[in-house]
Amino acid sequence: QVQLVESGGGLVQPGGSLRLSCAASGSIFSIYAMGWYRQVPGKQRELVADTISGGSTNYGDSVKGRFTISRDNAKNTVYLQMNSLKPEDTAVYYCNVKGSTIATIRFTSWGQGTQVTVSS
Repeated sequence: QVQLVESGGGLVQPGGSLRLSCAASGSIFSIYAMGWYRQVPGKQRELVADTISGGSTNYGDSVKGRFTISRDNAKNTVYLQMNSLKPEDTAVYYCNVKGSTIATIRFTSWGQGTQVTVSS
C-alpha cells in the first residue's frame, strides 16, 4: 500500500505564489513518475506537470514558464512551485505517483487533493 500526503494549498491573490508538496510512503520499491493534476467542477482532470525518472519533465501548456516541478528522490517527495498565479489556476490539485512496490506490483496512487484558490 502506498499513501500520499499533500500540503501547501490555500488562497492567494493573482500574481502570487504557492508551493505544493506531496510525500509518498508505504511499501515502495521504486518510483518512476511523480506529478500534479488539477480539476475544476464539470471539467476533466488535466495534467499540470510531471517528472519521470531520469529527470525529464512535462508541463501543461497553460502553466509553462510559471510553474516548476521538482522531486526529492531521497524523501519520495514531489513539489510544485507555482508563480504568477492567475484566477484560472483555481482548482483542486492532485498528486499522482506511479511506481512499483516491494512485491514488484505496479501501482498508481492519487493524493486526497488540495484546494488552490486564486482571487483578490
